[in-house]
Amino acid sequence: MNDFETKIIVEKVDVRNPILITSFPGIGLVGTIVSSHFIMELNLEQIGIIESKSLPPIASLMDGIILPPVRIYQSVDLGFVLIHSDVPIVPYAVHEMSQRIVDWAMKINAKRIFSLAGVATFEDKKRVFGAATTKELLEEIKNYVEIFKSGTISGIAGSILTECVAKKFPGLALLGETLGFNPDPRAAAEVINVLNKMFDWNVSVEKLIKEAEMIEAQMQKLAEQARMHEERAVRREELPMYG
Repeated sequence: MNDFETKIIVEKVDVRNPILITSFPGIGLVGTIVSSHFIMELNLEQIGIIESKSLPPIASLMDGIILPPVRIYQSVDLGFVLIHSDVPIVPYAVHEMSQRIVDWAMKINAKRIFSLAGVATFEDKKRVFGAATTKELLEEIKNYVEIFKSGTISGIAGSILTECVAKKFPGLALLGETLGFNPDPRAAAEVINVLNKMFDWNVSVEKLIKEAEMIEAQMQKLAEQARMHEERAVRREELPMYG
């Protein structure tokens, strides 16, 4: 036990052998916007939370209801479990939280983990890049994404995948192309489109595109918080970062 112990508290998981999707604030808030859209569009059922002393002392609000900052949802119809965070994870808590998430994925017999994030480029063609923990997994996604051939994935998005490698658990990254840290709903829509094609889902992105400007304005403060965390990581490691 330590001061930063992370606990995953879940009432039940009704999905057998689920896909586990993880999303934490990062570049362009791409993953965060994807998971927020899934929660609202699919009316997902919340089944648990992640608790950690390292999380900031805040609570989110939705229609007057208090929500812890890191929550777990499920979609029985589409066969996935989703971890969604309203807050960036501080660097000293990333490793332990990644360990707990991968351990829990194994406990619920998840098929694989998809780590969703953004990647900043100068072109902003709204491509989706993919990476995987094995060549076999890369083969599975190569027809849906552009392979992310070199670089690094920062923050917890990358740490989860590193933990997957350590535990020999199937892990993949889907990275939505964006220009920088400003919230990018259009990049998030492209990631959803890739998931739709991969799993034969039909999650509409119409509302995401139509309300893009409003979403960008609403999430600007969170994007600034994510930018500060990423800049600290870059100063510390002096490496190009994507996440």
